[in-house]
Amino acid sequence: MSSDYYNNKVNEISQQYLSVTFEDVHSTWSHQLTPILAKPNASILDIGAGVGRDVKRIAELAAAIQTPNQTSSNTCQIYAVEPAAELMKVGQVTTAAHTIHWLQDSLPSLDKITRLEISFDLILLSAVWMHVPPSERNRALRKLANLLKPGGKIVISLKFGMTANEQQERSMYDVSVEEVEALAQNLGLFSTLATAKQTDKLGRNEVHWQTLVLQMPDDGTGAFPFIRHVAINDGKSATHKLALLRVLLRIADGHPGAVLRRESSPNGDRVILPVGLVALYWCHQYKELIDTHRLYQTPNKSPNMGFMKANGWHQLTHRTAADYRIGNLFVGDDAIALHKTISAAVSNIKDMPCRFITLPNSDQAIFEVGNKTVKAKDSLFLDLQTLEQWGEFSLPESTWLAFNRYACWIEPVLVSEWVKTMASYKGNQQYAAAENQHHLQQALNWLEPKRSTTEVRTRFEQVKQQTPELAQCVWSAKSLTKQYDIDHSMPFSRWPNNDLWNLLPTDCKINNQKSDRLPTEQKLKDAKERIQHWWQQAWLKPSDTNQIQEQTASYQVSRSSTAETNNSTELEQTATNQPWQNKRFFAEANIALPGLTSNNESIDDLFEALLVQRGRLREMQQLREW
Repeated sequence: MSSDYYNNKVNEISQQYLSVTFEDVHSTWSHQLTPILAKPNASILDIGAGVGRDVKRIAELAAAIQTPNQTSSNTCQIYAVEPAAELMKVGQVTTAAHTIHWLQDSLPSLDKITRLEISFDLILLSAVWMHVPPSERNRALRKLANLLKPGGKIVISLKFGMTANEQQERSMYDVSVEEVEALAQNLGLFSTLATAKQTDKLGRNEVHWQTLVLQMPDDGTGAFPFIRHVAINDGKSATHKLALLRVLLRIADGHPGAVLRRESSPNGDRVILPVGLVALYWCHQYKELIDTHRLYQTPNKSPNMGFMKANGWHQLTHRTAADYRIGNLFVGDDAIALHKTISAAVSNIKDMPCRFITLPNSDQAIFEVGNKTVKAKDSLFLDLQTLEQWGEFSLPESTWLAFNRYACWIEPVLVSEWVKTMASYKGNQQYAAAENQHHLQQALNWLEPKRSTTEVRTRFEQVKQQTPELAQCVWSAKSLTKQYDIDHSMPFSRWPNNDLWNLLPTDCKINNQKSDRLPTEQKLKDAKERIQHWWQQAWLKPSDTNQIQEQTASYQVSRSSTAETNNSTELEQTATNQPWQNKRFFAEANIALPGLTSNNESIDDLFEALLVQRGRLREMQQLREW
């Protein structure tokens, strides 16, 4: 699309678009809109939203048809994408009275909207498709299909009668219903409506329009059956394949911010992750199985696997799986050993599961690793930027979305198959009988972050002593004196996250009222200033001496007294020179919340991402709201 044309003629185009109504333009399909808007937690995306005429009307209709059973917070989520900056400014003014999320983005990549990891009930492309070059249409429609919920719909209006001058000036291309339907069929979409050609509502005699409505079947893209095939039917000489699938599932389910970018390929878009993160989680899940439970992971009666090196894995036996998490700092010998462990894990992942997980009846690998050599250092802070050093891991976007959306169904399949696989190995023969396999099931429990508020309570007491007027409940603004709670803004029981950004000082009664419910979008927005003020005061101000001492203590490792003394001194010097709480705060947030970059340091962007994550949790888990 030629954004320059629309930016340069914004006034003329705005008047033109606003001279006709939503009902005038969309009468052929708008009857399908009502049942979508009546759905709990409906979400709608308008691509090429222009001056906001359509999204404004959709927001009005959504408010008008709210059912008696719906709460005031159970409103439709509406997103508007527009590539032309000047048009978007007009659209933001047009829709100012409504909650519309505007993004400057464009087909075929849709980078910004895709990073939010949201799926939609309806995607509208009104007078947009003719701007997509034919060579990019397959990718564009695939991208749209990946943004749909099962059963979701795409509405596309096609423009006919464009002049050669108009096509050149406005970057337009010929379109046809047959082309779109053929592309849709290849992507598993089916057509529910294809109108006859309609006259132009602006009175241009040479221009006609056709509308297509495409729908995603409820069984999704086919990635779910593929994952199940790998888990259950694929041959396994070790537990590598199951381990990789579970690692990717855990990242997709808990860390939407881990996606570095998306890339196009002949077989569909691919998601790019830091391979260091995949390796870190690989070590996380094998740590308890091997070091604590002594369970064999290969058919051979040998406890060692390819990534378990004498100068790496075996130097970290005093560590636990909980240490292998974003925001932790390793120093001294432990940092060097972890560097080598991650490097060995990356090589093992590349040479084993990635090499042997292929398309059915094909030798084409599904997962790809582009690894780099990383020199071991005596300090290792676990954040996305650090983990990017080891290179990149690539997987199909459809597989990523299946992990993201269906984690609660896929994980039990992986765990069950892993139990059966371990029970069949010689080294685990004591668990061969089904009645003894409960131990294997327990050993595979993913070690979640510890639900602890001690660190945050300590910091709150410091803030309260330094600036008593800031000791207030983030939800009610009530002053907090002796009694208070530390609340997980996103309920821990539903989404186990113990990150600093998610822990907020709260009045005890308010916290009891909230319980394990999800705060509404409006309640979060009302508390924005207080939440951000707490983040600033607690974690983002320059560290004082007490904080440095606490940070030093929190990162100590269980080792011999001599090693502990040596590393303690080094750590304290490092902590004095660098704001580790600040680094940890953003490291945790940037990977846990969607749409943030690995180097983000903006609490405004963080808060917007928190709103998006709230919407994702409501949609995926249907949580009660507070």
